[in-house]
Amino acid sequence: MGGNPVMAQGTAAPIRTAVVGFGVSGKVFHAPLIAADPNYSLDVIVTADPERAREAARLYPQARILPTPEHMFALASELDLVVLGTPPLTHLQLGATAIACGLNVVVDKPFVTSVAHGEELATRASDAGVQLTVFQNRRWDADFLTLRKLLQEGALGEVRTFESRFEWWRPEGFGNWRDTSTLAEGGGILHDLGAHLIDQAIQLFGPVEESYGETANHGPHPGAADTEAFVTLLHESGVRSRLWMNGMAAQVGPRFHVLGSKAGYTKWGLDSQEPALAAGVTPSEASYGVEPQESWGLLGVDGSAAPVPAEKGAYPQFYAELAACLRGQGRLPVAPAEALETLKIIESIHAFA
Repeated sequence: MGGNPVMAQGTAAPIRTAVVGFGVSGKVFHAPLIAADPNYSLDVIVTADPERAREAARLYPQARILPTPEHMFALASELDLVVLGTPPLTHLQLGATAIACGLNVVVDKPFVTSVAHGEELATRASDAGVQLTVFQNRRWDADFLTLRKLLQEGALGEVRTFESRFEWWRPEGFGNWRDTSTLAEGGGILHDLGAHLIDQAIQLFGPVEESYGETANHGPHPGAADTEAFVTLLHESGVRSRLWMNGMAAQVGPRFHVLGSKAGYTKWGLDSQEPALAAGVTPSEASYGVEPQESWGLLGVDGSAAPVPAEKGAYPQFYAELAACLRGQGRLPVAPAEALETLKIIESIHAFA
């Protein structure tokens, strides 16, 4: 059993961590963020792929590279935290096993494949007295942090509509499990990117009163889940959010387009942290999270809009907040109930789309 002795003793010893999966999630996001944070030690990486195992061993020579989660769970007494960077279909079983071992758990969005499974996992964690959180890293995108600051300052006046897009041109697909996964497996762009965009909208404008969505599959695999989605949300605050996700957009729209009673804010282009991490830039480097001036968003009215300096992107903040929580010094960076709210909206849209 894990038992989390580090947390129980309230010491500053590193949080002993295992990352399960070394694809994009494990390699690009979790492992670099954990390795760069002195609150953690990256002790185990799980991957069955020989090439990925060699790469993991090269990048993180201090970590044990194991072929299966079963090998990792056999070492549960030597761990405090398990990070699931695996496809959504695996999250319930792996999460439940980790919780039964007394381990804290980070789960990739969209959390699990259904609301029922999410509720089950949250109950298991609560009953076991361990922490469960969902990796909603897009809460720390530079453009999101910039927009949140503008809203707090009242720079747009009363916001009426919020448009948010995550689009690119990749007609050949991802080249991984996402291309063929079904809705039942937690596949599709609404599960993948919708989880981020819906979560961001709720963080900015509050609970959702009504939701509607449209989905389509234009990919080469007819049985696969959606490759394109549109969602509109009416928040209790009165703000209307309109969200687009498309992996086959020959021309992309603005990342954000926000209209208020005093001004608008329009931002083009995606946050730079993912490509930086993929290129080997570490979060400790001064350039990490800094948006170039040419990508800053414009604030104002047509004819007098001006660039707004971007806040620094801050994905490391997720793990910093989690470390504080595990040591009894703060809240979870993302509560399971928040992830469930997003998943409920996605589930309702799939039921009627």
